Amino acid sequence: MQKPNIIASALLFISSCICINVIAQPVTASDRQTSTKLSWFIPDGFRADPDLFDIFRWANEGKLPNIKRMMDAGSYGYSIPVFPSHTPANFAALLTGMYPKSNGVPDGPMRIEGQPLEKSAIGGFSSSARRVPAVWSDVGIDKQVVLLSMPGSTPPELKSNAVTIRGRWGGWGADTHSIVFERESLAQRTKLAKNSRLFMQGMELTRFIKPDPGFMWPSGKTVKGEHFAKLDVYGVDIYIRIHKQSLGSRHASVISFSRDKSIIDATLGAGQWSRWIPTTVNWNGRRVLTNMRLNVIAIGPGDFFRVRVLVDNLNSMVVEPPEAAALLEADIGPMVDFPDNFPPQLVFYPSDKNTFLAESRMSLDWHRMAVDSLTKRYQPDIFIHDIYTPNQMLTSRWWMGYIDPTSSRYSDVSQSTRRRLWDEVMEMYKSIDAIVGKTFDAADKDTLVVFSSDHGVIPLNSSVQINNFFAKKGWINYQISPATGEPIIDWENTKVFFLKMSNVYINPRGLGPKYQRGSGTEYETLRDQVIEGLQSLKDEKGVHPLEKAVKWEDVESVLKLPPDRTGDIVIANKAGYGWAEDITTDQQVFVVPLETGYKQAVFADGVKGLWAPFIIVGKGVRKDFKISQPIRHVDQLPTIFRAMNIESTRKLEGNVIDEIFVAR
Repeated sequence: MQKPNIIASALLFISSCICINVIAQPVTASDRQTSTKLSWFIPDGFRADPDLFDIFRWANEGKLPNIKRMMDAGSYGYSIPVFPSHTPANFAALLTGMYPKSNGVPDGPMRIEGQPLEKSAIGGFSSSARRVPAVWSDVGIDKQVVLLSMPGSTPPELKSNAVTIRGRWGGWGADTHSIVFERESLAQRTKLAKNSRLFMQGMELTRFIKPDPGFMWPSGKTVKGEHFAKLDVYGVDIYIRIHKQSLGSRHASVISFSRDKSIIDATLGAGQWSRWIPTTVNWNGRRVLTNMRLNVIAIGPGDFFRVRVLVDNLNSMVVEPPEAAALLEADIGPMVDFPDNFPPQLVFYPSDKNTFLAESRMSLDWHRMAVDSLTKRYQPDIFIHDIYTPNQMLTSRWWMGYIDPTSSRYSDVSQSTRRRLWDEVMEMYKSIDAIVGKTFDAADKDTLVVFSSDHGVIPLNSSVQINNFFAKKGWINYQISPATGEPIIDWENTKVFFLKMSNVYINPRGLGPKYQRGSGTEYETLRDQVIEGLQSLKDEKGVHPLEKAVKWEDVESVLKLPPDRTGDIVIANKAGYGWAEDITTDQQVFVVPLETGYKQAVFADGVKGLWAPFIIVGKGVRKDFKISQPIRHVDQLPTIFRAMNIESTRKLEGNVIDEIFVAR
């Protein structure tokens, strides 16, 4: 009988013990070669390009130290938006890794066959608009998720282990918008027309109020030169009294505010702000606890007033779970999500700029503090965060047209004024950098940290009031409301109409009451006439604003858009020109707008001002590495999945940026 090999048996025993020990020893997250968590900060409209807004140079110069930290720790470069280069389409592209043709979001307000054109049928900021899941649904099923101010996140899609905070214009909850109140002026009201309304069709963002002695207070006391009015803020009556008050050796106009004509909530001079005032508003028949803050933009001469009522953007109806709202507010106070609104309201008077800057700083401070609060309370595995403030500043009246040399208004200000404007823009960029720092500090070594944006912003030199052009052709049947300046469209007798951001709707038999796609010889003839008319349109300098016109049946292959959610023609404009829906009594086509920045309906490839940053830090990602070529927005999610070793449940349309990964 052969004796057993004692040495071999001993080695086998030792080997088995080692194997058992290795299998029994858990592999910690920090030992893995891929990141298991994700922190993605996506400020809206944060322009980054190699020519003017060179944030990577600014970072190396010490102006943006936290972006510099991310550059040193990871890979960085530029990312090109999808057409039509604005917020909902590009957030959807970033969050799905797919083009609009597949994710279903080519616009904000979208129209479809069988529905009236007067109102959008689908809102691009709603989660229900997407035809495919967003990243949080891909990776957040068994992880703790926090979504802050994310377009496309509401109504909430994740119920357990998730906190969703104000998705912004998602058509969900008591989404309270701030309001401007101004002394009644027919000329100013009709000048604003549809632009006084949220997305040109919703609630009035600027309201014109007539002073009325019937709202006098204290009751029975009449003082010469005093004026009274009542403001309605979501069902809350606020009575205002314009009067004089001694300020040292002089008398100045002030406004006192009261909700009951007895207790004064605030007395403010021009430019001053009140404290936050707790109140209860009415939202579609429901009482909502919230806060408001009052600002006097301007007083006088006479009974003129312009008042801003800032409404807390945080309440239990815009947060899931609802109790998270109170916890967050207890940590950092009422929410100022972003300044102004869309369309912008703080662009009409010089004093509007100071109100805008104050709101901007409030929003940047709130979002910075929110990072600490949310990461400490929830320790999320997935944290995705947006702030709209950069877009609001760069598309407003006061900055882009005077700091970008490609603007036709660049020479309208002095060098010293331009330096001051740049200082204001840089203050905002540094504040975003501070939020980057908070985000980076909160991430552990298992977290993939990503910084990007949906689009940049370029100068807007001329608005093309394209419906005025169509009206001159006799294709639109309408009247102008003498009270508001808003056009009243006879849709049944209108054949051609433009609706933002890039859609022309055509039917020779009429566009109403419900829109139907046309067909046949008469339809094709009219559509060709519209395209020929747009191609021939030019301004007084002889410049044609049309870059490209694409028929609906070609938009999927040419523009990567979903045909069933676009007009009969999709039109792109040359940089510097922007399509506008306005119809005016003078039927003027080319006008110089108050706003000096925009991004919509421009092909972004060759327009560097529309580019956005992309920085990624995590395990397996090369450090201090500049990506060789600009990437596409749809490339970001496949690259994130590669860094996290995640297999997508669907075929993504972007490409993995292989060069950023360390060879294994």
